[in-house]
Amino acid sequence: MIDIKAFREDPERFIRGSAAKRMKIDFDRLRALDDQRRSVLMDLEHKRSEQNRLSKESGPRIGQLKGKLKAALDADRAVIEAELAQLEAQPIKLKNDVAVLERIFAEVDPAWRELLLTVPQPPAADVPVGAGSEDNVEVRAWSPAHFDVSKPFASSRGFQPRGHQELVKSLGLVDFERGVKMSGTRHYVLAGLGMRLHQAILRYALDFMADRRGFQPMGVPVIVREECMVGTGFFPAGREQAYHLEESKRGSNHDLYLTGTGEVGLMGLHADEILASESLPRKYVTLSTCFRREAGAAGKDTAGLYRIHQFDKVEQVVVCRADEAESRAWHATMLESVEMLLQSLDLPYRLLQCCTGDLGVKNEDMIDVECWMPGRGDADASGVPTGAYGETHSASRLGDYQCRRLNLRYKGEDGKTVFAYALNNTVVASPRILIPLLEMHQNADGSVTIPAPLRVHMGGRERIEPVA
Repeated sequence: MIDIKAFREDPERFIRGSAAKRMKIDFDRLRALDDQRRSVLMDLEHKRSEQNRLSKESGPRIGQLKGKLKAALDADRAVIEAELAQLEAQPIKLKNDVAVLERIFAEVDPAWRELLLTVPQPPAADVPVGAGSEDNVEVRAWSPAHFDVSKPFASSRGFQPRGHQELVKSLGLVDFERGVKMSGTRHYVLAGLGMRLHQAILRYALDFMADRRGFQPMGVPVIVREECMVGTGFFPAGREQAYHLEESKRGSNHDLYLTGTGEVGLMGLHADEILASESLPRKYVTLSTCFRREAGAAGKDTAGLYRIHQFDKVEQVVVCRADEAESRAWHATMLESVEMLLQSLDLPYRLLQCCTGDLGVKNEDMIDVECWMPGRGDADASGVPTGAYGETHSASRLGDYQCRRLNLRYKGEDGKTVFAYALNNTVVASPRILIPLLEMHQNADGSVTIPAPLRVHMGGRERIEPVA
């Protein structure tokens, strides 16, 4: 949620930010609702103040007049009764006025809040302007010395690559047919060493973040109330991507939703809390199962492990002080963790600065990390894919957007409460990461070499051999 005071002071910043993100917001209606809401609140405050004043002043006066009335002569009774009637009528009128204003506020406030929740976080000033992912800018790229992504796979490795779908079948790692039989398209079964490899990279990533990067591991719910989804900015804009559990139809007082990232649970931990300034930054990492409906992705990567409904992810989150320089420093540190991990696995990658049109509602800045996948891309004249980068990670700076929605604050040095800043970044998501891992480490004989850091979690195995 944006800072409404900042909007009132500089609405053009938010109007420009929404346009840069290609998001249409009815700002005229928002301003009208905001003006009406403020006016009603001011009237309510005034009327309630009058009620308090009258209750203090009129009570004793009414008591005095009633005492006088008992001993009053007939000539004076009419005057006293008139004043009594006037004094007794004023609270009733004020009560009716307050009731009317409360009804108006009850209509205006939800509409105001609903519209305010749709206003996106403006992009940071240095984010490049663009329409969509095609306008993202490469920041840097890395490849192991023995592999050149600008040349065909065979020129580096001496043989034509197999795609991950062929590899997982020949190695007996994934059963797509039975996954679809049980759950429909975009589902799969990890089998044997496929499941172990999946768990190995997740465990390696979690241990890496905890032992080498100092993040605190947390296990958080993946089934959450709507407030958590709204608070983290995934609702209302991303509602169509979430699986909805209609618990209210089964007697519960609230529905539940399956989360698409561990970020939701990690950020929800401190909703409605005031943290001690010295306890910041909070550095959390979680391993969770994630669920996404992939609404709007019909026809996109329908085969294989790239775009699926259920996966597991190691996610890192930082909650820090409301300081842009500190936030940017943590952004760089979180990306450094990912680069260290990918380099340890010998996986070529590149970092892309996302342009304004490719930022989400909640992001003020975002860097995507894409791994090289030899089995992707257009086919050459012989029908062999030429390889392409595919997104595997995303690192975001959110400013105070999430924390404001979650009411997550800390006490500043002056003793005042301040909304914290938040950042998040994928450490690794599997089984998508298995695509570059298998394709990059395949051998001419059809086997796959297991990267050294994963072998301890694979029973010491160095290779995965084709099944007989």
